Amino acid sequence: MFIGAGTVTNMATVLVGSGLGVLVGHRLAPRVRTTVTTALGLVTLLIAAQSAADVTDPDLVDAVGSSAPVLVVLGSLVIGGIVGSLLRLEDRVEDLGGWLQTKLTRDDTGSRDRFIEGFVISSLVFCVGPLTILGSINEGLGRGADQLYLKAALDGFASLAFAASFGLGVMASVLSVGAIQGTLTVVGVVLGDVLPDAHLVALTATGGLILVGVAIRLLDLKPIPVADLLPALLVAPLLTEIAVTLH
Repeated sequence: MFIGAGTVTNMATVLVGSGLGVLVGHRLAPRVRTTVTTALGLVTLLIAAQSAADVTDPDLVDAVGSSAPVLVVLGSLVIGGIVGSLLRLEDRVEDLGGWLQTKLTRDDTGSRDRFIEGFVISSLVFCVGPLTILGSINEGLGRGADQLYLKAALDGFASLAFAASFGLGVMASVLSVGAIQGTLTVVGVVLGDVLPDAHLVALTATGGLILVGVAIRLLDLKPIPVADLLPALLVAPLLTEIAVTLH
């Protein structure tokens, strides 16, 4: 298969899943859609916890010391959150969702809010996580796309459930999947085996905590501006390198 096949497959499953969700969503009672969203929030929380647990991974602990991993993740989220807030990433993602909504659906306030919420949440769920990051980079490194194929299957089912609750905004998230995973795959091709395992682990653990924020939004506990935290994914490998140098 060609490099990028994993991302193409993932985009296809999101389109098919969300298309089916849009078709059946209007037939579901609001209580059923709410229950589905809650279930997705709980599953997202489980996946987030598994990723965040990588903070205890031996590769990271051996590289930076036993007490530094948590500080690396904390520093990444704080610095990344400050950068993201200054850049107003959450507002920009919502603006993009609003623009897409005007192109794809009729323009009314209720429909717009639902579209944006579906686009933002599904984009974050599909694009922030270990399978997204490691799968895309590994495909670029020539290690195969098995991780992305697994992610494609999971995202297909998730997009069906999301679209049943949020509608066409979930289908629009295929643009985020293509852009982010495609970029990461190119990064893997260009950089080769440059990024050490410890740096990838720190990035995965940081992404897991960002997914916790997504889960909290899905569970309707607090409207956390998760997109503002995304620069933390770039900061994590940099802080890991500093910690390795000081260790």
